[in-house]
Amino acid sequence: MSPSVPGPRRAPTRGRRAFATTWWGQAWVAALENSTLDAGRLSRGRTYARQGMVGPVTIAPGQVNATVQGSRPHPYRSAVQLPVLTDAQWDTVLDTITARAAHLAALLDGEMPAELVDDARHADVPLLPQPTELDPECSCPDWGYPCKHAAALCYAIAATIDTDPFVLFTLRGRSREEVLAQLRARRTAAQTTFTPPAPAGLPAAGAYAAWTALAEHTPLLPELPEPAPHATALPAAPPPDTGLSTADLERLMADTAARAARLLTGDTTSLHLTQYQDALRIAVNTPGPEWFHRLSQNTGAKPTAFARLTRAWRHGGPTGVTVAEQPHTPDPTAITAARTLLTEALTEMTTTPVPLRAWRNRLTLTNHGIQLRLGPDARWYPYRQDDDGDWWPAAPADPDPVTALTSVWQQTEE
Repeated sequence: MSPSVPGPRRAPTRGRRAFATTWWGQAWVAALENSTLDAGRLSRGRTYARQGMVGPVTIAPGQVNATVQGSRPHPYRSAVQLPVLTDAQWDTVLDTITARAAHLAALLDGEMPAELVDDARHADVPLLPQPTELDPECSCPDWGYPCKHAAALCYAIAATIDTDPFVLFTLRGRSREEVLAQLRARRTAAQTTFTPPAPAGLPAAGAYAAWTALAEHTPLLPELPEPAPHATALPAAPPPDTGLSTADLERLMADTAARAARLLTGDTTSLHLTQYQDALRIAVNTPGPEWFHRLSQNTGAKPTAFARLTRAWRHGGPTGVTVAEQPHTPDPTAITAARTLLTEALTEMTTTPVPLRAWRNRLTLTNHGIQLRLGPDARWYPYRQDDDGDWWPAAPADPDPVTALTSVWQQTEE
């Protein structure tokens, strides 16, 4: 259950799903849209954000900064400030996280626990921004509050907050590393002062409860160090009739070591690949035309088809290859919802009507050479059409079709 966000009457929320899909990301957008009654500036801010007018974003305690390109040649300097928490308020947040191991597990998994936000709010500690807390600034001459440039910055940062709730902690005053270090210190201190009941003579249920309580007070495991680069040389060169060089084998050894390190971190993407999929993975990660040619030749694929699937892997891994090769029929409601969002966004991006043609999991912008494909992971994969009429993966996938569209729209218009 997401917390309610009090404030003045909510401004129109067209396109909110285009910027935030999680409840805490939507709460950020709601705080922005509840902070103003000027729907026009919000609409222009959404358009600027979708068109990529927001430059690289800098996130620091209490503020987020970026340059935003407007109608003039030089971009404006925009910022949005948010009050940081006091030390006492941070103690409340850290104690709340420490009290429930599930809170930390959810945060490390990219989720903001609603219960954590609720508990903090009940203790008068606002983790999520309130409409009155967002304080926009901009070097433009517009006195709007916020102006369209600051609004664009707010919309653009919503996707980052969606994927990493620790960004909210940074804006409230403490970085991810600081929060994790302080949680470890709390767990360590709790362990040194906690004495579990003596297990002798206890029933099994009581003994298990004692060990469970002890586990709740154990310190967090340290993070794994970055793996050292593989530098072991082969003791002897491979036989000349194998077609392999020493450099080839050493490169494969380094690739194997890197895969093993990723497995230790829980990344099992490359664990169950077919031979063809593994060839694509190696082609993406190994530079040089010679390797590409040999991988293509040994898999029996035509070079153009192999190059297309290599690009699909680069943008989406195994799922990206599936999307490139296998059209499927998704839930019609997903296609209908996407068409509605795209039609609304296109009316803001161009004055010329853009027909949308739907076929199975694909939405094609007629006469614009752009196609969006809905993958089995509920993400939209953008494609562009070349001069020969072939469709090529053009950018990473995104759960929002409007974001996927804008990632290739400007390239096509140019």
